[in-house]
Amino acid sequence: MIRRCASADVNRIDAIINEAAQAYCGVIPEDCWHEPYMKRASLEAEIAAGVTFWGWEEAGALTGVMGLQNVRDASLIRHAYVMPSHQGKGIGAELLTSLAGKAEGKLLVGTWADAAWAIRFYQRHGFRLVPGEEKEQLLGAYWSISKRQVETSVVLAKES
Repeated sequence: MIRRCASADVNRIDAIINEAAQAYCGVIPEDCWHEPYMKRASLEAEIAAGVTFWGWEEAGALTGVMGLQNVRDASLIRHAYVMPSHQGKGIGAELLTSLAGKAEGKLLVGTWADAAWAIRFYQRHGFRLVPGEEKEQLLGAYWSISKRQVETSVVLAKES
């Protein structure tokens, strides 16, 4: 079941993100890896900045989360993670489909350029990889990330 996450879910959202993000360790540039991957204060800042998390709940426990953030004329998919023990069961696809239905304007997602599995996932769901110069413009316009992260990321877009 998909439901909107509440403040009481922040501990579980934090755990899901940091456990699932272990897939990036050794894949993304070493200077971009942190332990934990997302500090609690960063998660809380993302929520305060308007990222609304939605979760997949099974037997009363969240097993996957995905955020949606409206920024000007676009909706951004943010922080999409499924617990490793629950991956490959369609949870991410269900969350993405649900959030795409709530999107306003163009739908964008950013991910690490070296996270080939994530890029393939979004492409299977109708997203197109944005070329370099447009990618940099979009990252600058819709995200607040470091120059290094801009250099090592990609953007995918889906027209609504």
